[in-house]
Amino acid sequence: MAAKQAIVMRADLRMGKGKAAAQAAHASILAYLQSLKRNPELCAKWLQEGQKKVVLKVKSQEELLALYDAMRKEVPCALVSDAGLTQLEPGSITCFGAGPADEKKIDKHLGNLKLL
Repeated sequence: MAAKQAIVMRADLRMGKGKAAAQAAHASILAYLQSLKRNPELCAKWLQEGQKKVVLKVKSQEELLALYDAMRKEVPCALVSDAGLTQLEPGSITCFGAGPADEKKIDKHLGNLKLL
């Protein structure tokens, strides 16, 4: 089984590149920790194989939350909201991370999204 991680970002927030990178990093780490609780063997394999990941975009918070709700039943996920110290309002939901998990499960939910 091939494993990967996906980060799903809101494009409508128009975050700066640095802000988006920081939010994606939060999502990656938090989702990894969720996956580690469920399947440490898969996480170890994912680390050894180079941590395959993809960063995708959605158009709105509603789209992001719908995908998050559908995926988290099947794949370890972590939702990220911003502290509001720089570019965004406090509590703004920016992205979520999914996996590492079975690539087929991630693609089932996110395979139609475009790269960020």
